[in-house]
Amino acid sequence: MSVHQQLQTALLELEAAMKAANLWRTPTPDAAAFASQQPFCIDTMSLPQWVRYVFVARLNALIEAEAAMPAKCEVAPAVAAYLMQEKVRASDQLLVVKAVERVDKLVTEN
Repeated sequence: MSVHQQLQTALLELEAAMKAANLWRTPTPDAAAFASQQPFCIDTMSLPQWVRYVFVARLNALIEAEAAMPAKCEVAPAVAAYLMQEKVRASDQLLVVKAVERVDKLVTEN
């Protein structure tokens, strides 16, 4: 299985984990929100919005183009901090963070 196929599977698992934690259904940010210069668009989007509409979308575009992966991907620590701050149920935190860690690992190691 190619890295692109593995990443596609990992992104589907991330989506499922976010849906289970009730984090996937989030309003689409307006166009101006995507112009943010801040990490994770923290000034214009919630972290779940950024994960869904920026992170997952960009990685899906790389998969479609069979493009090279970024050299570094470290999203899991930010997701873990956000979920703790938002007091998301511990079991949901674990599922979502593990899914993001898998994506981070696949991107970084290939």
